[in-house]
Amino acid sequence: MYRFRPFLVAACVSVAFSSTAALAAKAPAKASPKKESVAATVEPTLAHNLSPANEARLQAMVERYQRDTGSAIKLVRLEKGAAPATLNLFSRYETSDVLSQGKSFVPLHAMMQKAGSPLKLNLAPQLKAGVIDGRGRLVALPVLYSTPVLFYNRNAFRKAGLDPEKAPKTWFEMQGMLDKLQDAGYACPYTSSWPVWVHIDNVSAISGVPATDAKGGLIFNALPQVKHVAMMATWAKANYFKLYGRLGEASEKFRAGECAIISTDSREYADFEDAKGVELGVAPLPYHDDVYGGRKGSLADGPSLWVGAGKSAAEYKAAAKFVDFLLSPEIQIELVRTYGGLPLTDAARAAVRSRLLKDGNQALEAAYQSLQGNGFAPSLRVADVDRVRLIADEELEAVWGDKKPAKAALDTAVTRGNAVLAAQPLLKKSQPF
Repeated sequence: MYRFRPFLVAACVSVAFSSTAALAAKAPAKASPKKESVAATVEPTLAHNLSPANEARLQAMVERYQRDTGSAIKLVRLEKGAAPATLNLFSRYETSDVLSQGKSFVPLHAMMQKAGSPLKLNLAPQLKAGVIDGRGRLVALPVLYSTPVLFYNRNAFRKAGLDPEKAPKTWFEMQGMLDKLQDAGYACPYTSSWPVWVHIDNVSAISGVPATDAKGGLIFNALPQVKHVAMMATWAKANYFKLYGRLGEASEKFRAGECAIISTDSREYADFEDAKGVELGVAPLPYHDDVYGGRKGSLADGPSLWVGAGKSAAEYKAAAKFVDFLLSPEIQIELVRTYGGLPLTDAARAAVRSRLLKDGNQALEAAYQSLQGNGFAPSLRVADVDRVRLIADEELEAVWGDKKPAKAALDTAVTRGNAVLAAQPLLKKSQPF
């Protein structure tokens, strides 16, 4: 962690003010006071809704920015319904707020252009969903995008008599491994964080079956999706699969060594690599080998940086400086090493891979393997529209809790979700501009 350096200007101003006040007290009443003007420091705000651990990491990055550039940026919490800050870091599940309040934000490329620092960023194709407009211009910065992968505990594999170097490539192969892990004493052979993102959006993409259509309608109730959700229901009945929550709750169970395998965001490598008793293995998300056409690529998504509207030119100029800092090669490497995000450009990816080979960052390679393969890559993801995600979560829980058959649950989720989108058509857009 870096410490804030004392603001010399502030100290000088304080001393100067004290001295002036003392002289004024001694001076005759008729003396005219000396006029002084001190330019206020421009300090743009950066709003976020991160966990305490990730907030500490962001604070360290902000302190490094101040140390390296002499500029400041103030961290604040995202408040529901409040006016946006200068810069706003939205998670996947908060982007629907941006879509429904388009006039409260301005495109990133426009801010950078007006600030005299136009973007020169050849963004990797997998990272463009939701952050580019029809002309290919960046409207937001995909700061910490990732893709779901499979993390597994090599120690658990050894205990179960499984090869710790061979993760399951298909869901069918995985089922046999879960049986052996259960026999070895694991009450939680497999779990998953972010169930809608993993088991609706990404299983659909990898299977080559879209979860949404070209107009933003929901269609994730086709046969491949129904079969997958039904398979997970049989795993839940057999106690192969445990669901702990709708967000990242399961990740703590894996980190504690309670669960042997987890499907979750590749960026969680940064949290898992020092887990006590866990020798970490990473592999691409499995696929269904009975789906026509073979395995397709998974999807990338995650926290992105959006620009609030109505700020001063000075604030935007200062914010543009921070964006340039984030795009610097060293910081791109740091974002991968410390936070597990995917590099934004091919050049950054090459630099990161060469630097991180020494660190043995398996997750980065597994993430890129998982992203390989042409397939349907919708700009709208089910998990990105919070109200729709909540509906999908409810229906998945009903299936995996043995309260509803998979087909009925997914049909209901699609019907209910499409009703939400019909009432708020702006939510069908991938971005508001």
